Amino acid sequence: MGRSGGHALMACLLLCLLTVPLGAGERMPFIAIIIDDLGNDLTEARRTAALPGAITCAVLPHLPFSVAAADLAHQQGKEVMLHLPMQADSGHDPGPGAIEVDLDEQETRLRVQQALASLPHVRGVNNHMGSRLSREYHHLAWVMSELRAQGPDLYYVDSRTHAQTLGYRVAAWAGIETTQRDVFLDARPHDAAFAHMQLQHLIHLARTRGHALAIGHPYPATLQMLEDMLPTLAARGIQLLPVSEYLKQKEELRQWHASLSPSPTVARKLKPSP
Repeated sequence: MGRSGGHALMACLLLCLLTVPLGAGERMPFIAIIIDDLGNDLTEARRTAALPGAITCAVLPHLPFSVAAADLAHQQGKEVMLHLPMQADSGHDPGPGAIEVDLDEQETRLRVQQALASLPHVRGVNNHMGSRLSREYHHLAWVMSELRAQGPDLYYVDSRTHAQTLGYRVAAWAGIETTQRDVFLDARPHDAAFAHMQLQHLIHLARTRGHALAIGHPYPATLQMLEDMLPTLAARGIQLLPVSEYLKQKEELRQWHASLSPSPTVARKLKPSP
């Protein structure tokens, strides 16, 4: 094909792309926000459950108010996750039922089963702590395969508590619907200004790439910031989704982008001849 023919084909393709309905691409940028560490305190569970919008509540297992926190969240229309304790590098105690590196496969699977059975309304899982365990491929493989066995609709969110975490990769290997944390809202627990800045960063990420996910905790400063700011999201063109819907729309957006990318064969044909 000559140079003029190549240019004509390129122009034709661009015209087709411009006239195709945007479909999924027209959607508002969307975010998910998970509040971790629920189950220790009933007051913070009530306040979290009452937050405006589709916050997702991650509840620790085997604590005095774990079941009550899950019930409160569910009653308020919030999605519930199991916040699964995993061993940390720091030596900090992740809490009862933690997945640890000295466990064999049978005990690892049993702890996953017990944690899931201890909470009602669970739709998905993310890791609590885990900076040590999240780098252990075999233990993660046992965890993910057990999650898959317990419920094919369970999803997994990698909290990314270590830069070398394997959680997202192993969950994908196991065929579990998965994503990972983009922003921590409250690395400075009592700094409302910092939490607000992190929310702005989350919104910027969503506007840039279409979506973003944040994790926060039921600190008073974080909850106050969310109480103030969540009602403003829609007016700013941002959609807040529970994690299950976030995953669904993220996949739809990925497929839409893939449909706009020319195949290698088409791309070769579009390259002008010398």
